[in-house]
Amino acid sequence: MLALGVVLAFGLGLFVRFLRLPPLIGYLLAGVAIGPNTPGFIGDVELAKQISELGVILLMFGVGLHFSLNDLLVVRVIAVPGAIIQIVSATAIGALLTRAWGWDLSAGLVFGLALSVASTVVLLRALDELNLLDSANGRIAVGWLVVEDIAMVLALVVLPVFAAPVAVHAPDMVGHTGAANIGLTLGLTLVKVGVFATLVLVVGRRIVPWLLKQAARAGSRELFTLAVLAIALGIAYGSAELFGVSFALGAFFAGVVLSESELSHRAATESLPLQDAFAVLFFVSVGMLFDPSILVTDPLAVIAVVLVIVVGKALAAAAIVVALGYPLSTAAIVSAALAQIGEFSFILAEFGVSLGLMPTEGRDLILAGALLSITLNPFAFAVAKLAEPRLAKLRVGAATNARADRLSDLNIEGHERKWADHVIVVGAGRVGRTVAAALRQAGVSHIVIERDRRRAERFRDEGAPVIQSDASAPGIFEAAGADRARLIAIAVPDGYEARRVLERAREINARVEILVRAHNDSDRSYLLSHGATRAILGEHNAGLAMAEATLSGLGLTHTKATATVDALQHEQAKTADASGTPEEMHSTPELRPHQE
Repeated sequence: MLALGVVLAFGLGLFVRFLRLPPLIGYLLAGVAIGPNTPGFIGDVELAKQISELGVILLMFGVGLHFSLNDLLVVRVIAVPGAIIQIVSATAIGALLTRAWGWDLSAGLVFGLALSVASTVVLLRALDELNLLDSANGRIAVGWLVVEDIAMVLALVVLPVFAAPVAVHAPDMVGHTGAANIGLTLGLTLVKVGVFATLVLVVGRRIVPWLLKQAARAGSRELFTLAVLAIALGIAYGSAELFGVSFALGAFFAGVVLSESELSHRAATESLPLQDAFAVLFFVSVGMLFDPSILVTDPLAVIAVVLVIVVGKALAAAAIVVALGYPLSTAAIVSAALAQIGEFSFILAEFGVSLGLMPTEGRDLILAGALLSITLNPFAFAVAKLAEPRLAKLRVGAATNARADRLSDLNIEGHERKWADHVIVVGAGRVGRTVAAALRQAGVSHIVIERDRRRAERFRDEGAPVIQSDASAPGIFEAAGADRARLIAIAVPDGYEARRVLERAREINARVEILVRAHNDSDRSYLLSHGATRAILGEHNAGLAMAEATLSGLGLTHTKATATVDALQHEQAKTADASGTPEEMHSTPELRPHQE
């Protein structure tokens, strides 16, 4: 089951990606193909459920690890009230719909909650592809979904409290005594969560970074990855066993604590393949539980669910944004962002079914709604993107003018035409930060492109201009003014990504000087033969620097030591030329600080 699921997920994910749809659809379809509700091979459903639980833990760990409070604080004026009102309204619409089907209130609330939360994965991919991730409206949409994620984390805590009376079919559930019992249980649960959160955030902030440092000092990559996984699973297990808190909530707090460590970026990088793999298996296992026959047996219910997600949520979000006094262009982007559901909806659906709060039919309807809404979402964004410039010129209400002006404080792309004769630094890791710091000290105009949200926010907090996106994506180099740039420094840590970025940069500007970080000799040769002006190999330059330091330590003057290293460097360049390797090292001495 595991092998076939992975192979099908890859094949179908690649296929839907060629159709410019999110790969998540392919992963779900792979699960449907090997599920018990379709002919052919039938996977192990029990194993799928266990993998799903592990996938939920790692998904929630990833949410906590990449949780950015700054994303929320910047747009809190609109994101907090807007998301709360939207969740309440969407939940109410979903509950009313289920009442028409004859469901009870608890099932309706779980169903409505699952329809109220959009997929952050789908949203970030859509904003990135449309070059809207760093726009004012894009940041509002991301902040909005951060609030939704927090609300769903709290929902995972509260739902078991309401499930207890349902499980025993308490006759006084709606009576005074039943309400008092629920209130008491809810209060105790919230106290446990508060104690757990305090313990993790206070004690964990000291222990977790220390553990990561010990694992890093061991010098073993697999041991460091194992440490990250052990922290995630250990805190999740402890939260469930000691405090009665769900595994998902424990994993979320584990990610939040880990994000505070100095090694958080390395932890995210090392654990990302594992998170991605189990996230894919999670979606495959969710697809296995889906009964596609509901599309035929109850098409009206499926259509109703899709209309609630795509139309109802979108219109409610647009009305909320306009009511809060923001432009119609913002309403269009936020509406498109919310017109789909994803991973949290699956978690809530499965949680609700396992607790006995919602029938399995509800899970099937939610999965059908997710598949169709995610498929339609690119079209919703295309319409919103097309209408955004025209809607930006319209004003609804006197308050909108003041609020619209406030959007300019969030907009980075709006100043892209001011960039000229500047340096573009791609990558904000250790190498990129060093390059950017040198440019800042030298007073050279520069802009940084970084795909990791936390690194981008850290630069932005320091007052540096940043575009948060994949540099190889369409429109990003244009936004950074690459056609007018003086130099482009590509300092990304992945060699294949550096190649893609180099090719994209050369498409935009065929004459600009491009400095690229190389990772080995073959990588350096490839980069130089495909348009890089200079390719800097870390080991080579480290060797030259150590040679110069060694000579200086032996008593040679700095001038003589430098001259000796320069001669050595020249000899190596000649050797490289003689062997057919493109020359690139002749320019390295210019990297040393010097006076013009």
